Amino acid sequence: MNSDQLAMLLQAAFPQAEVHVTGQAGKFDLRIVDAQFEGLRPVARQQAVYAPINEQIASGAVHAVTIRAMTPEEWRKASLFGA
Repeated sequence: MNSDQLAMLLQAAFPQAEVHVTGQAGKFDLRIVDAQFEGLRPVARQQAVYAPINEQIASGAVHAVTIRAMTPEEWRKASLFGA
């Protein structure tokens, strides 16, 4: 599994989102910016992101992910302050 393949899976699961995936060798950094995260706690956001990639995690194709799941407003603020 490479970052482009993982990005395609996530984009299919979050069609309105801005999806950015970096990494290799099973270790990936994920940034998903989507309005559907509004009002969700961090754990619920992570669960939503894990759901479409659970099969790849179970197979070992993906074994480590760092997730940044944000609303567009949270991303805007993070971008302004260099996060």
